[in-house]
Amino acid sequence: MAAAASQDARAEARWQAVQARRPAADDGFVYAVATTGIFCRPGCASRRPRREHVRFFDTAEAAVAAGFRPCRRCRPDHGAADPQAEAVARARRRLEADPDEPCLADLAAEAGLSPGHFRRVFQARVGLSPKQYAKAVRADRLRAALETGATVTDAIFDAGYGGTARAHADAAAGLGMTASAYRKGGAGEVIDHAQADCRLGRVLVAATPRGLCAVAFGDDDGALVADLRARFPRATLQAGGPAARAVLPTVVRLVAAPEEGGWDGAPDPPPLDLRGTAFQMRVWAELRRIPPGQTRTYAELAAAVGQPSATRAVANACGSNPVAAVVPCHRVVRSDGGLGGYRWGLARKRALLDGEAEADRDDEDWEAGADRG
Repeated sequence: MAAAASQDARAEARWQAVQARRPAADDGFVYAVATTGIFCRPGCASRRPRREHVRFFDTAEAAVAAGFRPCRRCRPDHGAADPQAEAVARARRRLEADPDEPCLADLAAEAGLSPGHFRRVFQARVGLSPKQYAKAVRADRLRAALETGATVTDAIFDAGYGGTARAHADAAAGLGMTASAYRKGGAGEVIDHAQADCRLGRVLVAATPRGLCAVAFGDDDGALVADLRARFPRATLQAGGPAARAVLPTVVRLVAAPEEGGWDGAPDPPPLDLRGTAFQMRVWAELRRIPPGQTRTYAELAAAVGQPSATRAVANACGSNPVAAVVPCHRVVRSDGGLGGYRWGLARKRALLDGEAEADRDDEDWEAGADRG
């Protein structure tokens, strides 16, 4: 069952790559459309097919052997024009498929590069080092297996771990709880939450002993708590708990005065307990690098995380951000200047951006006055 779930997860990841028109070198697979008899790279600009008509193949040769013909636009039967991109794609495929994690020296030798050079190339294109990527792949496999109901032991070994100690350590970092608690929907975990007024209405914060795990805006406390319950269906929610009360004032101040440096700029900022896929974590980390008063487009953010064609996946990661304002997904806009979407309402997104822009103008006016003085 776990193996079938892993295959389904891989197919879903490939379908997401097709929808996002991610370059073929990102995975190396091709997809074929039964109604046309043609196969393409996932980055092809041709019209997107319907999911039920799509088949995936690891190589162009396999698609040809199945009776499909190559697309004349993306030429999936031709080799990659960028040898470094192809080298990174091969390394990613090996890291994803090899349960015995290959060492950096072996990956570099296959690419014909020195270990140091290959590591820099890989990190520039993927956003993670080979070691970090292998760890993220295992953690994602562990998460997927647990979500299908596999036993913790089966999930650990199906994910490629050689033993339980490393798996439990990775689960604590990647899942925010033990593997058994994650499998049970957060059973046994205690999450504190507290609500307060802020300039955007009501704000809910939630925290575990590891750190802040949720910040949400709304108008109704009951709805905010219900959304938190949906995220952690079997955890114990503790209203007014000490972990939430400790971080609530910092969140309220951040919403009121984002120009003071944001979460990371606060003195001794409370820790975060973020839980997401490897890709989501990369996007959220990049969001935290955008200064108050500035914005980025979805395309710019996709380029910054090393996947310039994955704008839709980047938008989805922004929409999945669990900590509003702390991870400033409101600073991402469409390339035409439109606001795009915002999980907590476009009026709040506009208010956050306007407040940051006004504070930025005030700083510029003050500095200009100081220069004149």
